[in-house]
Amino acid sequence: MSEYIQTWWQTLSHWAARTNATWADLLVTAIILVVAVICALLFSRMFSRLLMRATRFSAGDLDDTIVSALRRPVTLFIILVGIYLAITVPLGLPSTALAVVNKAATLAAVITGAYLINSVGSAVLLWLEEHLESRDVANAGGWALPLARRGILIVIIAMAAMISLDILGVNISPLIAGLGLGGLAIALALQPTLSNLFAGTYVITEGVVSEGDYVEMENGVVGYVVDVNWRSTRLRTWSNNLVVIPNSRFAETIITNYSKPDEHVNVYLTCGVAYESDLQQVEAVSMDVMRQVERDHPGVVKDYGVYFGYDTFGESNIDFWLFMQSSSRLNSFEVRTELIKQLHARLTDEGITINYPVRTLHFPNGWTPDGQLPGGGQAPRRTPRPRPEPQPHAHLPADTPGGGDGPDV
Repeated sequence: MSEYIQTWWQTLSHWAARTNATWADLLVTAIILVVAVICALLFSRMFSRLLMRATRFSAGDLDDTIVSALRRPVTLFIILVGIYLAITVPLGLPSTALAVVNKAATLAAVITGAYLINSVGSAVLLWLEEHLESRDVANAGGWALPLARRGILIVIIAMAAMISLDILGVNISPLIAGLGLGGLAIALALQPTLSNLFAGTYVITEGVVSEGDYVEMENGVVGYVVDVNWRSTRLRTWSNNLVVIPNSRFAETIITNYSKPDEHVNVYLTCGVAYESDLQQVEAVSMDVMRQVERDHPGVVKDYGVYFGYDTFGESNIDFWLFMQSSSRLNSFEVRTELIKQLHARLTDEGITINYPVRTLHFPNGWTPDGQLPGGGQAPRRTPRPRPEPQPHAHLPADTPGGGDGPDV
């Protein structure tokens, strides 16, 4: 690059020594520069305002964001065009110097284009982040979109650098091959990190969970979602402990989210009464208990209603179920507790029995486990079979291989 600048400067010096229209050329150059600066300021101040007014008639505000992002890159481009025209048009540069100026202009155009693309891309991602936050769509803008902005910036800088080196005549083929091998090595080394990154992006963008949700995982871990970042998801359990789960495992497991589609949780309770009970009375008592809990407990959804039904003929009881809805998972435990307490108290007051598990055994010919007959006689007992007497151990002769009691000591 220094060789190009030195050659260009020597060429300009030789040209300035030979020309006779130096002041006129410099005056035209100055006029072109002033006009370019004025046009850039007019675009920055007036034209952008006109575009903003024109975009007000559209439904969304994305076009306003794009116009605002275009203002600075386009202003810079107008100034660079003015500088290029001021140098090339009035001065009449020789071919060598003109080639250097053209390369410099091409480099400036590449850099300006990269700046424009980065400005528009970053503005669109910022708009998307604000749009998601305003609609309360999970927390996708918390880290994924800023990470995407940084990634886009790195890619744009790398591409602009490659194009610039190619314009300067540098062979970039070995560099591209080296970057390919290096990228493969980095990808293999960062495979666990990248898997967590993409899994976290999936979890957030899909809206599976968000901060504050109460979730239960397939392996039994239960808690509130504290944070979802690019590597892991953090849960706060009932014991006030923090569980850190890698996003790759979190995305593959089965998750029950008790906060979606809403926080209401159904409370389902089963019970049973003795076969001798009046089923109409049991139903009336159960419905009255549920209505009282619904009326008194603040954690019950009032407009959902209460429901009762008989389920099956059990081994010891006639089973039935009670059904109502709680406002949250946490309140469902309190509602269930209150329902069990009041139902047990009312059934006890009404004389309705909840049987223990009972087994009834029927024996043939009136035989009872204690051996007594119904008339008071003794039931015949079966004589147990005598066991055979144990046989004494037979000693083998001492001269028998492996036999005998062994030598006397």
